[in-house]
This record gives sequence, structure tokens and C-alpha cells, in this order.
Amino acid sequence: MNLSATEKAEILVEALPYIKQFYGKRVVIKYGGAAMKDCALKKKVMQDIVLMKYVGMHPIVVHGGGPEINTMLNRLNIETSFVNGLRVTDAATMEVVEMVLGGKVNKEIVSGINASGGQAVGLSGKDGQLIEARPADGGRMGFTGEVQSINPQIIETVIENGYIPVIAPIGVDEKQQSYNINADLVAAAIAVAMKADKLVLLTDVPGLLRDPKNPDTLISVLKLSEVPGYIQDSIITGGMAPKVNCCVEAVTGGVGRTHIIDGRDPHSILLEIFTDEGVGTMVVNE
Repeated sequence: MNLSATEKAEILVEALPYIKQFYGKRVVIKYGGAAMKDCALKKKVMQDIVLMKYVGMHPIVVHGGGPEINTMLNRLNIETSFVNGLRVTDAATMEVVEMVLGGKVNKEIVSGINASGGQAVGLSGKDGQLIEARPADGGRMGFTGEVQSINPQIIETVIENGYIPVIAPIGVDEKQQSYNINADLVAAAIAVAMKADKLVLLTDVPGLLRDPKNPDTLISVLKLSEVPGYIQDSIITGGMAPKVNCCVEAVTGGVGRTHIIDGRDPHSILLEIFTDEGVGTMVVNE
């Protein structure tokens, strides 16, 4: 689609009030799904993040990396299993998770942001005791963890020095044992701890749909009071349930707005933040 110069100017003008509104604000982006696997989409996500930084916002990236972990586990002939969408993590799997998330994936994202004109710093929850973890499900899932607490000091330091933090969802307990934590949960916890204005979850669906087979049934705005009813009616189900729960926790914890958007759409982050219509589902308090 070729736009005229006037149409391009109108797009910039539409973005102006949002640039003003979010100037100096913190936005946590959970990066995962198809947007991590498709090279063209990867580049566009990196560009979105760098643009946010250049217009005065402070993006904080939390990433997943499930497919890359699966590839390495298969290569090493290590079996893996899942319970309620969470990977059961034994000692051998934890070593692979730490190597892939804290090493390969994290540094690829950092390099991508740098290549797009930004300045990024890679972190994991082990850096500066950023993510204190505890075993999930009473320890029955091995080294699969959940967030005990967030120490935002190192993130603040990175932001204050002009860099974009890129965080791998690996936590540690008081004995310095590493834990594999769901990236959505980490993103929500960091958004609350950083008093973020927005939390954006990139997914592989358009958002919350009344009918999963019909993208035209997108629920654009989801109020907290509507969540129990949608769960009861099986509208919020499957893989969408933990994402909505993360958004609810974030909003309840003081985050201004949370968004579930389709990372398969080019520049979906910019469309959600800087346009009147937006994309995906926005979860808000009353």
C-alpha cells in the first residue's frame, strides 16, 4: 500500500497525543511466539522497541524462548513434559533453559535491538538478584518456579543510563538455585514492580475472542469485573487463561493498561500504543 505524503503526515499526527501521554513512561513488553521465529517479524519488533525509546518511552523487554529450548532438548535427547502449560524442569533441563534463554536467545534480542539503532543490555533474574524465585506447585515440577519478588534496582540503573533492558525469565532462590519461570508471569511481576504504565503481551492470536474460530469476535476492551463471567462461559480458556490472569495481576497491582496483541501482525506494538483504534485486547480496571 502506497501512502501519499499527506496520509503519512496524518499518521504521525494521530500518534502525537500518545507520544506526549507516554513520554517518560515505562512499558513492559513480553516478547515471544511467532514474532520470535519469523525473521521479518523479529526485525519489525526490534524497530518498534527502538522507536519507543527514541520518542521518550522506556521499553523493558521480557522474553520467552520455548521453541529454541525444545530444539536443544531434542538435540541432546532430553525428554520434556508440561503440566498446565508449564514445563516440568529437572536439573538437566534447567541447564539447557539457562543456556538457551540466558545466552543464545537473550543475546540475539540484544543484538537485534542494537542493529536497529538502539542500545540494549541483556539480563537474567540472577543479575543483581533481579528475580527471587520459589518452586512452583510445591516443588512437584522440579526447578519450574514462580516469582517471589522483584528487585527493580538494576533495571532502574540500566534505564537511567539510556539502555533498553532485555530480561530472560530465570530466577534464583536464597540458595542461588536457578528456576525456570513463565515469561508472562515475570513480565507481569516486573510491570508491577517498575510501576509501568503499560504491559504488552505478544501472542499468536488476535487477542481474546468470543469465538476462537472467528477473528471478528475480538473483545477489544476487557474489564476486570467481566473476567469471572468469561471464565465461566469458557471464553477465557486454554492458553489464554494464564495471559488474562497475568494482565489481571498487573492491573490490580497498579499497572495502568495491559494489552494482549497479535505478534504475527507487523508493527503490532506501535499500532496498539500509537493509534486510536489499537489492536488486540486491552485489560483495564473499572
